[in-house]
Amino acid sequence: MQDQARTDQQDNDDARGPRLREIPLRLMVPNLITVLAICAGLTGIRLAFESRFELAVAMVLLAAFLDGIDGRVARALKATSKFGVQMDSLADIINFGVAPALVLYVFILDKVGSIGWIAALIYAIAAGLRLARFNVMAEREFKAKWQSEFFVGVPAPMGAMLVMLPVYLGFLGLEVDRSFAIVATGYTLLIGYLLVSRVPVWSGKSETRVRRDMMLPLLLGVVVYVALLMSFTWQILALTAAAYLCFLPFSASAWKKRYGTLTIEDDHANV
Repeated sequence: MQDQARTDQQDNDDARGPRLREIPLRLMVPNLITVLAICAGLTGIRLAFESRFELAVAMVLLAAFLDGIDGRVARALKATSKFGVQMDSLADIINFGVAPALVLYVFILDKVGSIGWIAALIYAIAAGLRLARFNVMAEREFKAKWQSEFFVGVPAPMGAMLVMLPVYLGFLGLEVDRSFAIVATGYTLLIGYLLVSRVPVWSGKSETRVRRDMMLPLLLGVVVYVALLMSFTWQILALTAAAYLCFLPFSASAWKKRYGTLTIEDDHANV
């Protein structure tokens, strides 16, 4: 009788169809942040076409921030998944490639016509290639020692922040004319090149230690930077972009001192 009852119950379950597995709410939080990042990036594009450029840039930067924390939130909540990884990759393409390129094009690059559009296309494609290379290298079973300390080329989030430097300067009062648009076009191509280049860029992921007596001054410096960013947003963003570009040669020098004649190609990182 018990066997017959089990059989009847199984038949009833089969008739109802497969059961939907319940998912803990914490697993949805990182994906929700990723979706919000995509919404922010796409909203930034819309605002740019409406000539509300300051809000457009703010939305793109917000998208970059949200896209930067979703992975950390996932790891903190132990909610990482293959689905989340794929969602994050799609969001990266939009927030670090498409959105900055279109905002920049609508703000200034369209003043040089098709040349400006080609520059925007090249930047967006370079961002996609950079992200694809990063994903492939991250999935390797055996990672080179330098991968915990250096990126290959400028990371896509920083590329998005750097490529909008002409927009920051325009907000600060620099005349947005055809001559400036020509310079901005060349600058956009430069950032696109830096994304796909093999320039070693210090990642900050290594276990860099800070002396105890420097901890409080360092925290105070971060607080001052954030306060200045809130008060003088475009000035600080422009200075940050310029400082990062100046930092790149020092990063390459640090690579050379640490690894000598070893090159990225020698370490089988060619993708």
